[in-house]
Amino acid sequence: MTTTSVIELKRSALANNLDFIRNHIHNKTKISSVVKGNAYGHGIKEFVSLAEGEGINHFSVFSADEAEKVFSCKKPASVIMIMGWLENEQVEWAIQNDIEFYIFDLNFVHEVIKASKKVNKPAKVHIEVETGMNRTGFKNKSINKLLSLTDENSECFDIRGLCTHYAGAESIANHVRIQKQIRNFNSIYRNLVSKGLQPEICHTACSAAAMNYPGTCMDMVRIGIMQYGLWPSPETFIQYAHKQVNKIDPLTRVLKWKSKIMTIKEVKQGEFISYGTNYLAQEDKKIAIIPVGYSSGYSRILSNQGRVLINETFADVIGLVNMNMMIVDVTFITNVKRGDEVILIGKQGDLEITVNSFSAMSDTMNYELLVRLPQNIERRIVN
Repeated sequence: MTTTSVIELKRSALANNLDFIRNHIHNKTKISSVVKGNAYGHGIKEFVSLAEGEGINHFSVFSADEAEKVFSCKKPASVIMIMGWLENEQVEWAIQNDIEFYIFDLNFVHEVIKASKKVNKPAKVHIEVETGMNRTGFKNKSINKLLSLTDENSECFDIRGLCTHYAGAESIANHVRIQKQIRNFNSIYRNLVSKGLQPEICHTACSAAAMNYPGTCMDMVRIGIMQYGLWPSPETFIQYAHKQVNKIDPLTRVLKWKSKIMTIKEVKQGEFISYGTNYLAQEDKKIAIIPVGYSSGYSRILSNQGRVLINETFADVIGLVNMNMMIVDVTFITNVKRGDEVILIGKQGDLEITVNSFSAMSDTMNYELLVRLPQNIERRIVN
């Protein structure tokens, strides 16, 4: 049974984006595919399969429930890394299933020790350090306490990596802050090495840092938004394009979101359309009803300002977006009929509704818009 709208994931687009990323990092630097937030709205199950087909074998998630979803569909050799939340009772499951995860405070480390001893197996952990984001991570002054715990319970830990996260590498306004974070990370790394701990993998770079601060790529990069064909910010693309002769965007959007026309009807001049008195027809109108509304992830903010593509023509959203439906003006579109394809995000012919333009209309970040796409929308992989 198909849903009222469908999300298509284009295999060739992901291949293009990964090739671009690989060409901009050292050939020995590993890519961890960040699939938190339901793979940025693309669908964990479908995207993991797609990424593994393009040679990716390392996936980063935020929480244990996301890790479980990846675990259920990944190939045996692929690695999962939890960058955020683990309930105490979930730690045993992670250890037993070789799920790697961040440690970032001493209370949690004690829970890891208890879980490790209970299952008689070391935890594969990444030490997250606080370098200036002021979110999660050990500060330099806490490192000695951490090392005491790991030394005293060495059988409980397989220390896989050392990591941090940068506070806004996508904006030049944060340049001084990022440079300070880089120095702090290097200082903490030297401190650890001097105390006999040599992390197997150092990783600090997200998509923005990988592009704007190449020196941060290290042993592994955690690539999220760029693998999906989007830039972390317009500024990041401008910084890249400024150095290129060809200013064309090299990334290709993986996601297309589409629906179909449910019905078409005529509305007379002077009549209101949709709920209330939000839209008054100034002339006779031909309208199309689309079975997508705010319950489907199409924001109510887009009432009277959103656009879709039908028959390679832009059509305006008119009236209030309903829970399950919206109305678009097809007065000037020829040969329009029930069942015609409606593009909500993506290309149709030479025209495109981009995620960036879509998010600008709804006053949201492209990240936010994508992760809000409901999980129950059908995802299909296309070539």
